[in-house]
Amino acid sequence: MSFYRLTSLLFILVLLLTACTPASPVTPEVPTAAAKLPDSTDVPTDVAATETVDQTISGKLVIYSGRSEPLIQPVIDAFKAEHPEVEVLLKAGSNSEIANALIEEQANTQADLFITTELFTVQSLSQQGIFQPYRPAAADLLPPEFVDPNNNWIGLTLRARVIMYNTDLVAPEDLPTSIFDLTDPKWKGKIAAAGSTNGSMQAQIAAMRQLLGEEETEAWLQGLLDNEVTFFGGHTDVRKAVGAGEFALGLVNHYYYHLQLDEGSKVGVIYPDQGDGQLGLITNATAVAVVKGAQNVPAAQAFVDFLVSEQGQKIFAEQNYEYPLLPGVPLREGVQPLESFRLAEVNIAEAALDSDATFDLMEKLELP
Repeated sequence: MSFYRLTSLLFILVLLLTACTPASPVTPEVPTAAAKLPDSTDVPTDVAATETVDQTISGKLVIYSGRSEPLIQPVIDAFKAEHPEVEVLLKAGSNSEIANALIEEQANTQADLFITTELFTVQSLSQQGIFQPYRPAAADLLPPEFVDPNNNWIGLTLRARVIMYNTDLVAPEDLPTSIFDLTDPKWKGKIAAAGSTNGSMQAQIAAMRQLLGEEETEAWLQGLLDNEVTFFGGHTDVRKAVGAGEFALGLVNHYYYHLQLDEGSKVGVIYPDQGDGQLGLITNATAVAVVKGAQNVPAAQAFVDFLVSEQGQKIFAEQNYEYPLLPGVPLREGVQPLESFRLAEVNIAEAALDSDATFDLMEKLELP
């Protein structure tokens, strides 16, 4: 929590600036990559294409990742296949752990890249000067809300917050339809979720506060605690516990259901809150940024290009069952399109104004 507590004010400032800044102006000094995708060669005139990625890049590329290794390793392996002279070193941990490391190492930068599970951390670190701008050519093809106006970070994938369940433990007629059903006493002691240090859980609570207000969000969290929900450090533990029959239900990002299904477990999934008057489906996003002072900038920029390229986006979709941000990249078979659902309408800038209060709420309730 220390990272978020120290940086919440800066985070609020950066999102206010983001909300008030037009999408088109870009710092003239931003390096851009040569386009590799159809229709992506027209870089805006206010972006100086001062640099292109050298295809003979080499040396060590140090990646700090808030994403777990199994979810990022496939795209690293594919990148190394194209650039065999690059040695990729991965340091994975929680978002807060990695963020604290980046802050502590500012005077002696160790990382070249930062990959995060949500946007809160990357925007706050950006305001503190942790990153250097870089705009890949594919940025013009992505939804503008997932491209930092100052080009300090760029979004990668979307994920939906869902309820997975063990089909041996939950009858079809008993399936919950809303995240608020998780507070029903009939599920007492039968639910697993990621805890307060998990970025996706933090983002969900912030979104709920913006949508529902403090009182209703607190009541929901208190209901989870009263229902003796078991909180894990991450979603991999949640999905495995549900798959093993240790819990009937699990609150996770959607792809964890698919990953557990791949392992042969008897699990199903619910995309919650689709009825009239209900909240709608909550989503969040991953992102990447080049660290200021990076020792291998060409390799870092090439890796960013790869992540948002058609090939990189296909890996996220096919290997991880995620929703690619690059238009036209097909979803993995079995993944339901987000267009099939009613999504929660969250104003990120407004949610950010209450970010400190979000962490206050978790601390007040002593959320594990």
